[in-house]
Amino acid sequence: MSLSFAHSIAMQSRARALLPLCVGAGTYLFFLFVGDTLLQDSDSFWQIRIGQWILDHGALPYTDFYSFTRPGESWISTSWLSQVLFAFSYPQWGWAGPVILTATGMALTAAVFVYLLDAQIEAPRAVLFAMLALLLSIHHVLARPHILALPVMVAWVGLLMAAADRRSAPSWTWLPLIALWANLHGGFVLGLALIGPISLEAVEHAEKGKRLKLFIRWVLFGVGALIAACCTPYGWRTLMGATNILSLGELLSLIFEWMPANFATFTGFEGALLGLIALGYYRGLVLSAPRIFLILFLTWSALTHVRNIEAFAFLVPLVLAKPLGEMFPRPLADTAGADRWPARYVTALGALMIVAASWTSTSLYMGHHRFTFTMTQTPVAAVDLLEKLRVQRIFNAYQFGGYLISRDIPVYVDGRAELYGEKFVMDFFKATEGKKPELLPRLLDQYKIDATLLVADAPGPQILDQLKGWKRIYADDIAVIHVRDNADGAALPSK
Repeated sequence: MSLSFAHSIAMQSRARALLPLCVGAGTYLFFLFVGDTLLQDSDSFWQIRIGQWILDHGALPYTDFYSFTRPGESWISTSWLSQVLFAFSYPQWGWAGPVILTATGMALTAAVFVYLLDAQIEAPRAVLFAMLALLLSIHHVLARPHILALPVMVAWVGLLMAAADRRSAPSWTWLPLIALWANLHGGFVLGLALIGPISLEAVEHAEKGKRLKLFIRWVLFGVGALIAACCTPYGWRTLMGATNILSLGELLSLIFEWMPANFATFTGFEGALLGLIALGYYRGLVLSAPRIFLILFLTWSALTHVRNIEAFAFLVPLVLAKPLGEMFPRPLADTAGADRWPARYVTALGALMIVAASWTSTSLYMGHHRFTFTMTQTPVAAVDLLEKLRVQRIFNAYQFGGYLISRDIPVYVDGRAELYGEKFVMDFFKATEGKKPELLPRLLDQYKIDATLLVADAPGPQILDQLKGWKRIYADDIAVIHVRDNADGAALPSK
């Protein structure tokens, strides 16, 4: 081997070592600069509020104390650790804190993703897959707990697939990952569910005499993962809390992130599916039965609920990594030169420079940009008026619940749909969306509502305009307020 060729290999090895960090830094800066788009879901308000309550009381909630329709009802927070992190960052930097946390979560996700793929496929293809995954996931990148759990999900599944590719059992040292995931977000149940099919991939390709022993080791690992997932302040109740959302039936089709995928217009997800099919036909991609099942399961999950598209985007490439690596083999390289201490120091210095540049960019950007929450989720003027009128029970729009909680106002309903149940929230939507307008006066009387705070362009305010005993006292582009005719306080003219 010539000296020039050896030097080239060493340089490539150092570049590969820095590649995940470079991709992560680029991802971080991108989401930092579009940070206002991460503040579009009012659930962020109550997530931060619950995290602050945990910090203030040194305890976790077991009942609801934010609504007047479900006070004292059993409820646990399956994302308590993420909520604490968001709550800790918010008083320090305002909305910049949750934005930085979210951007960091996406950066770690992209870095781990590229690192895992780079072990099987060439770096340019790994970066391309990362860009496509980020593009598919961008609709659900919000300042909420699922983003902080995303890098853990990628690392967990990537390590399991790596073990299956080696035809071995996972290391017990990986179990803290599922425990961390269970404390960050309820989506950890996906990580538990994928252990089974991934284990079949390992067992199927193992030597015949070793299959039973390997299968038993995977089963024991699965049991260990189940136990580790219960290593939260709530114990085994974490499993129940994480699956309650799936029992909401028809309601899931009305909540945007739980809606099924819609192909009425062309989307990135539709393009990804077509591209996956084209790749299989064009290159003759041959997969084992467990890998086919994994891809079909992830595709079905994404088709059923759009919030699962990011799992499809990041996990399907991990499932395909080894077959694609075999289809597109890269030249073997001697990386011994990269293991020498000068090379390691150069790599470490490069990593420090990337981190320093990212933090400097953050400081400079925050110096002249103030992150703000989207106005459509924050009816500030309307809530100010309601506080002046001192109304006790507000019949609020679903998307206004988080903001009301942030103002210490008891809510009728908010984003914790699993707390209220399918019938309660379905009745609310049917009443306010005009599907069953006769429900509206019954709900207003049943819960002794003093005022309503509904979305300006929804049917609900128009129904109330015609409802005897109610009058409109305020309206703007965001919200409309109605009060009972006998409500205290002077009526204000509509804007």
